Amino acid sequence: MSAHRAIENLIFTYAAHVDSGDFAGVGELFAHGTFAGATPATGRAAVERCFRDTLVVYPDGTPRTRHLTTNVRIDVDETAGTATAHSYWTALQATPGLPLQPIASGHYDDRFERSAGVWRFAERRPHVALAGDLSHHLKAA
Repeated sequence: MSAHRAIENLIFTYAAHVDSGDFAGVGELFAHGTFAGATPATGRAAVERCFRDTLVVYPDGTPRTRHLTTNVRIDVDETAGTATAHSYWTALQATPGLPLQPIASGHYDDRFERSAGVWRFAERRPHVALAGDLSHHLKAA
């Protein structure tokens, strides 16, 4: 698999794990990296805990979201085994008390590294550009 495809798969797998409520899976993606949100978390356990402590989870086990990731630009340095990516994201949500709507949008700045031939997140920095009603999504909202 090409580096670009492997990195795209990491980017899209992150969104799938968040939307399915698989915070252990999110943590696994950052086993050797940092999720640099409002409170940066490094490593599997810290990132998993960050998501569990931050996001509202509904009886179906999910945050009732769909993260759409678009405009993905990836730059790879094959020799160094590093890459960067910039992408847009939009989070949609629908709950019993909230009709389907976009709740936030922004972009990610990502760094990746290749270890033993496998690409992995080194760092993800989410940036919020637009925010709507986050009261059904964030525990502290």
